[in-house]
Formats: sequence, C-alpha cells, structure tokens
Amino acid sequence: MTDSFTPGDLAAANRRQVLYWRLLGRIFDPDEQPALESASMAVVDDLGLPAILLDPAVSVDTVIQRFPQLADELRGLLSDTEATATGEDAGPHRPGEAEVRRAALVSKLLLNVFATGSGSVSAGQLARWQSDAGWFEQALGCAPGELRRQGTGLGATLAGIEGDLVNRMHLREVLADPTLARQLTPSMSLIEQLLRDKANLSGVALANAKSLIRRFVDEVAEVLRTQVEQTAVGAIDRSVPPKRVFRNLDLDRTIWQNLTNWSPEDERLYVDRLYYRQTARKTTPSRLIVVVDQSGSMVDSMVNCTILASIFAGLPKVDVHLIAYDTRALDLTPWVHDPFEVLLRTNLGGGNDGPVAMAMARPKIAEPRNTVLVWISDFYEFDRSQPLFDGIEAVHRSGVRFIPVGSVSSSGQQSVNPWFRQRLKDLGTPVISGHIRKLVFELKSFLT
Repeated sequence: MTDSFTPGDLAAANRRQVLYWRLLGRIFDPDEQPALESASMAVVDDLGLPAILLDPAVSVDTVIQRFPQLADELRGLLSDTEATATGEDAGPHRPGEAEVRRAALVSKLLLNVFATGSGSVSAGQLARWQSDAGWFEQALGCAPGELRRQGTGLGATLAGIEGDLVNRMHLREVLADPTLARQLTPSMSLIEQLLRDKANLSGVALANAKSLIRRFVDEVAEVLRTQVEQTAVGAIDRSVPPKRVFRNLDLDRTIWQNLTNWSPEDERLYVDRLYYRQTARKTTPSRLIVVVDQSGSMVDSMVNCTILASIFAGLPKVDVHLIAYDTRALDLTPWVHDPFEVLLRTNLGGGNDGPVAMAMARPKIAEPRNTVLVWISDFYEFDRSQPLFDGIEAVHRSGVRFIPVGSVSSSGQQSVNPWFRQRLKDLGTPVISGHIRKLVFELKSFLT
C-alpha cells in the first residue's frame, strides 16, 4: 500500500508554505511583500481566524484578550507535533485544515518572538516581548519564563534575544520613571545589566533597581529551595532510637507484629507493642566554603550560587562561607543569609586571580575532612594557573572535599580552561558539568 496525496493535501501544503514563506520574509526583512501578505490574509480569513494574527505589532496578549478561545489552542501547540500534524484532537476542523491552522498560529508566535527589529527599545516593548516569549514557552509545554531560565538550546536563544533587547533599552531613564519601571519583568539579562550599572544609579532609579533584583532573587530562590528539598538526603541513622510520636507510628508493622493478639470472640486486635519509623539521619557539622569567580560573564554563577549558599546556610549544623573574586577577593560571609545584599556588594567584571581567593579561603579550613570547598569559575587565569592549581592540590590532599564547577547557570553551559579541566580530572576532582541540580546533589550528599 502506498501513500497518495489528494488535491486537498496539496492545497493544504501550499497554504502552509505561503504562511511560512511570509514568516521567513518578515523575520529577515521587516518590509511587507504584498503578494505574500495578501495570500496569507486570504488563508487566515478562510480558516476563520482573526486578521490581527498577521500583524506583528499586535501582542499575543491582545489577540487572546479579543479572541480568548485561541488561548487553549496556543498552549501546548508545539509540545505534541505528531498529534497536531495528524489532525488528532483538532475539533471540527478537517485534518488538512488543522495543519494550516496550526501553521498560522505558530507563525504568529515565531514572528513576535524572533522579529525584534533594531534601534532603541522601550520598557513597554521589552514587557511585550517577554509576554510573547511566555506564550511561545507555553506552546512548547513550559511555564512562562521556564525555558529562558534553563538556558539550554532554544532557551539560550531566547535569553540571548532578551539580553539584546535589554542592551538596546535606555535602562537608567526607564528606572527613573516608576511607571515605566513597573512594566519591567525581572530576568537574568535584566539583572546582569542592573548589577553592572548599579554604581551609576541613585534615588528612584536605584530603588527600582533594588526592587527588581529582590523580586528576581526571591523567584530563583523558590526554585532552588524546591530542588534542595527534593534532592535525596543522608542515610537513616539506625543508632538513634525512633521518636515515639504519632507521626512516626509505623501502622502496618504494628498490625503485622500484633496479629497473634487477634481475638475472634471480641473481633478486636489487642496491641501490646507499638512500632515507630526511624527518621533521624546521619548528620555531621560541616563547613561549606563557596568561592565564586565574578569576572567576565559569570553573572549566572553569582546569582545562583549566592542564593544556593543562603539556602544551605539555613540548614542545621552547616557553616557557610562565601567569597567572590576577580583580581581581588571579597569575603561576603557576613551577608550569606541574604543573597540580595550579597549581589549588591559584587562587582561584575575584571580579571581572574584565583590565588588571591585561595589565600582568603584556606584560613577558613579548620577541619579538612569536615569541609567542602566549591570553586565556581571558568579557570581562565592570567599568568597564575600553576599557583592556583598548586593551592587546589594542597587543599584536596589535606582531606577537603574540593568541588570545581564550570558554571552555576540554570543551563549548566560552561567554558572551562582545558588546562585546568584535564589536571582537575587527573586529580580526581573533575569539573561538574550539566544542570545546577548536580551541584545541589553533590552538596547535599556531603552536608546531610
């Protein structure tokens, strides 16, 4: 049996091509091409879709406000391409028509997200793009902002577009206007700009910048706190007797062990012993020292690691120290419980001088075998690679658990000096790569 294409199939394919050719044309050239515009308008009209779907100046939110029935079609639109392509769950639309309808909706999302033009950007334009990007993420089955926070693949592309928009915005003027500032949605790209420019802000602008930073810190902290809580913790400590409280009562075991006390006459189970679950876990008073490279484009690392350090600082019996460095080292331990205050004291940029940070970290090591040292950097030192590695090797040999991390971005993307990567691997302390959850697991397995 061979596949055959009906005239209807060919017509649907041609209409989809019209929509996608128009999409590509508008992304690479903002000027309209009359033939494609009129043909696309005819397709949209034939589908019974609103004409404003083709207007790149109209936000997705505006489309949904006027035509709320489209919201459910957009959510998950790109998360199950097979079902959509075959016309399943397409409602009353013919299979070929469903494919064309999907192309029209997808074109709207792609055009609004990827055709960002050039020139200066207003706070309203940035807010509109962030909202449109949120709808695009929902079409992919993600929550708004989730893909950009992950930063991998398409998420990295979206984050890059957002960063470009932020760079094109007159941020200081926007922050000085409370009305415009309220339109801003905090994101990693925006926070990076705020942290780099905070020394040039004052008054209302500085207050608005701090408010945005705190909002973003709180949002990221909630995500990371959930990851810490969900990560497996230490083994059950069998040497500690279980607490005899109701919430620890092992009901199944209690019934099983007392079955011999069942009375057929009374139809009752007489319990002469209660059994409880052991919940105590092996814990060791531990010292966690986090050293973060704040040079170059390490803003993801600074934001994530300061929040992560504050979360671990809230765990019992964990003594957390935080050091940031570029060509100088800064001890941020007094503010480790408040990542917002830590970020306000950082100075993104500059070079790398790891030995300076190591000189500050080593005196904090009181009990080597009870200490974990997390070093977050791309390890691109100037001319002091060997001295830094010598310090790392000495710390590792002393019994300290040394954990080198190429980045602490949500994406796990990293560019690590190959010289260091190989030597750290030979030392038995390979650089952690991948998602931030890997670092969370490594830390929690040591500290709990």
